[in-house]
Amino acid sequence: MITKEKLKKHIEQFPDEMSIDELIDRLIFVEKLENRIEQSKIGETITEEELKAEMGEWFE
Repeated sequence: MITKEKLKKHIEQFPDEMSIDELIDRLIFVEKLENRIEQSKIGETITEEELKAEMGEWFE
C-alpha cells in the first residue's frame, strides 16, 4: 500500500495535462513500483543467477 506522501511526490512529477487513462496507467505503475521497492527491502528478491535459470526455462 502506498502512503499519501509518497503518492504526492510521484504526482508532482506527472505532466500538467494528461488523459484519465494515462493517469490511471501512471498510478498503477507507481503502485507496482512502490510494492517492488517494499519487497526488495524485506528480501523478497531473487538472484541474477536464479533469474537467468528461470528465463532459460522459458525458451526451452
